[in-house]
Amino acid sequence: MAVQEIIDLLKHKAEPAYLAGMTRYGINTDHALGVRLPELRKLAKVIGKDHALALELWDTQFHEARMLASLIDDPALVTEQQINSWTRDFNSWDICDQVCGNLFDRTPFAITKATEFSTREEEFVKRAGFVLMAEYAVHNKTAPDDTFIKLFPIMEREAWDNRNFVKKAVNWALRQIGKRNNTLKELAIQTANNILRQDHKSAKWIATNALAELQSR
Repeated sequence: MAVQEIIDLLKHKAEPAYLAGMTRYGINTDHALGVRLPELRKLAKVIGKDHALALELWDTQFHEARMLASLIDDPALVTEQQINSWTRDFNSWDICDQVCGNLFDRTPFAITKATEFSTREEEFVKRAGFVLMAEYAVHNKTAPDDTFIKLFPIMEREAWDNRNFVKKAVNWALRQIGKRNNTLKELAIQTANNILRQDHKSAKWIATNALAELQSR
């Protein structure tokens, strides 16, 4: 399918009421059409994997076209340069989460970029670092514990950041890694207790919320 054909199809599937509702969930709708994610997933299955088309779709700047790009791109063809470029374009938490969870976490650069992005100032770039940690923990079933153990000090270090989309991602990463197995669970609980002792409102929320889940399992 050609890019313009896809855009026309997305516009046909757009729902004004759904678009209006997106703002209530903190989604940036500046370039959004109002197409539901299940519809995008159906379309992605029809299109199949197409790296070149994914790049073209991303360049349209349409919110849903970028979501679709993350669904049809081939992780084996994604470069660090592409990850850096697309991440700079993140302007909404859902784009950040979908791209990281559909595509970036399946590349060989996932943990490297997670570590790198965790130090960035931009809210959605920094969020991407911790979303990558969380999504990698969910999707990479064979990754060794050492891969995740080295991420705990990063979460502890960045727990001070009170920005909503950052602190929620730190919490998400801590919980997801802790749920992989008993060894990582104990280390996640230890990390949460360390975070709890920090004199930051965000740190106390991250730790309390994570402990409530991890200690109930």
